[in-house]
Amino acid sequence: YVMIEIPSNVILADKFAQLFDGFSIGSNDLTQLTLGLDRDSEIVSHLFNENDEAVTTLISQAITAAKNAGIKIGLCGQAPSDFPEFSKFLVEQGIDSISFTPDALIKGIENISKAELTKSLIKEVS
Repeated sequence: YVMIEIPSNVILADKFAQLFDGFSIGSNDLTQLTLGLDRDSEIVSHLFNENDEAVTTLISQAITAAKNAGIKIGLCGQAPSDFPEFSKFLVEQGIDSISFTPDALIKGIENISKAELTKSLIKEVS
């Protein structure tokens, strides 16, 4: 597996997919480097947002590249634990695995179950 933590890894994901068995998206670092923010800085940390369109676009592109290559892709980072809608976004994109902090695991599983059910119902109707 290779970590997808910098925007250039997403840009070159098709090439990396030929070399590795899978991807693991590090959403904290990917967000920091995409937005050009120091998440530990008191001055700009309030601007750090994994739901930013630039970040979600890169995540979506990485998932698509993995799926096109037939390899697994997961995400480790804080967003699924903090934002229920982020888990839904990941499920809709076709992510294979999502990590959660221990205190958010049960709620995270519930959110994924709801998103998977919605996804399957939409697929059934179409």
